[in-house]
Amino acid sequence: MREASRTTRQRIADQLRDDALAAGAIAREFEIQTSDALDHVEHIAYSLDSTDEQLLVAPPTCERCGFDDFDDLVNRPSRCPECKSETITEPAYRID
Repeated sequence: MREASRTTRQRIADQLRDDALAAGAIAREFEIQTSDALDHVEHIAYSLDSTDEQLLVAPPTCERCGFDDFDDLVNRPSRCPECKSETITEPAYRID
């Protein structure tokens, strides 16, 4: 299928099969809002339920203390509950 005829969601899924990307990186690469990128990733996860592929999520991580046991793996928290640092990496997504 030609690249121009593929939907944004299909192109995002193809990219996630090649590389792990955070929502911000997806948004920049596909020139969409970060919230839209998260919506696409969520829908891609549902679409993969009927296949042998799965969406893997690398959790957000505190850059100061390394804490990565956040309750919500999809959204980046504003602060680390351990050290209160605001330098939190975004979760990264990959299709495997």
